[in-house]
Amino acid sequence: MRKLIAVGFVLALFSVCAMAAEGSYPKSEVFVGYQYTRFEGGLNANGFNFSGTGNFNEWFGITGDFSAAYKSENGQSFHNYTYAFGPVISLRANKGFTPFAHALIGGDHSSLSATGFGDITGNGYAVLAGGGVDFNFNQHMSFRAAQADWLLLHSSGSTSSKNARISTGIVFKF
Repeated sequence: MRKLIAVGFVLALFSVCAMAAEGSYPKSEVFVGYQYTRFEGGLNANGFNFSGTGNFNEWFGITGDFSAAYKSENGQSFHNYTYAFGPVISLRANKGFTPFAHALIGGDHSSLSATGFGDITGNGYAVLAGGGVDFNFNQHMSFRAAQADWLLLHSSGSTSSKNARISTGIVFKF
């Protein structure tokens, strides 16, 4: 797990270097928004999604994505956190909107607590693949109308691959 975090920090360092590149595209982007996650087995959770992207050129960048999803019901509380890093490809052919696709890999931490019982926690890895579209207000801000991701989670010898995450929010561009 420490190696995965170290790789993420190295990728983030390369992303910062991308900000020194020249061009009319944003050198970095920060997304903050709401997320809805549907987990395998029918569990629905709400939370937040935060990501930072360093763009190397007009179409290629590296993204670091962090998210949290929560569900509380009948004295039970479920929390899931993901952190993932990877490449993103953006199509900036139109000034009005920017579609993108990404493939991210990283870690996952989940916990379940119930009244009268101890907490059950698990750590593993996460793979996210998907994309979305940003509608540009101006050169410094856009609205992420939709970001849809397929989410694979592997923890404690068990793999959950029928998960989906939908996010929406604001993108700040620098």
